Amino acid sequence: MKRPGPLLTLLAGLVLGVFMLSLNATTGTKNASTYREESPAASVSPSAPPTTSSPSPSPSPTRSAVPNADYAGRTDDNSSAIAVSLRGGKAIAYFCDGHDKESWLKGDVKDDGTMKLTGSHGDELNGTLQDGKRIRGTAEVGGQEYGFTADKAVKPSGLYRATAIVRGAKVDGGWIVLPGGKQVGVVKRDGTPSAAPVIDPETGAVTIDGQKIVARPVTP
Repeated sequence: MKRPGPLLTLLAGLVLGVFMLSLNATTGTKNASTYREESPAASVSPSAPPTTSSPSPSPSPTRSAVPNADYAGRTDDNSSAIAVSLRGGKAIAYFCDGHDKESWLKGDVKDDGTMKLTGSHGDELNGTLQDGKRIRGTAEVGGQEYGFTADKAVKPSGLYRATAIVRGAKVDGGWIVLPGGKQVGVVKRDGTPSAAPVIDPETGAVTIDGQKIVARPVTP
């Protein structure tokens, strides 16, 4: 029996190849290389961008609950005057007897209206703001304690100060203009105190030893 020739064998192989390709297309079978390329395990997912947190806003500075205002009044024994100026939780005060005793004091004011102010030579003022209308307290000046009440002052009432060189002497003056217009003040010439001349509370102008200078409102 005669064996098929090479040409017949080649044709049979081609027919078989075409049949297999048709079968793959019909059934949707994928070869191994295609499966590997589309395998989820082989795909790389993009990483999520890093999250950045917004910086916390800086806390706003706290403001004092004590209103800005000026206060002026007298000691309980009526021997001296006291003025206190409040600004931004700070206070400056002036004690003056109108002759030869005076003291400048300063310090902080707490939100509850209490204050402890200190000056030179151990002088001290302790006071409490009452309803924003007045300051009630005590002042210890020159080793003596004075009770006082200082009512809220409306300009031109309040606290004034002037410093200058007059006729070769260093002049430092302090004035308290009380509600009603009365003035109490002391001027030091090279450290020697005496009663102060009257100032013009509208302009602060004052004449000392023949020379005109200006006293200005005092605030902390």
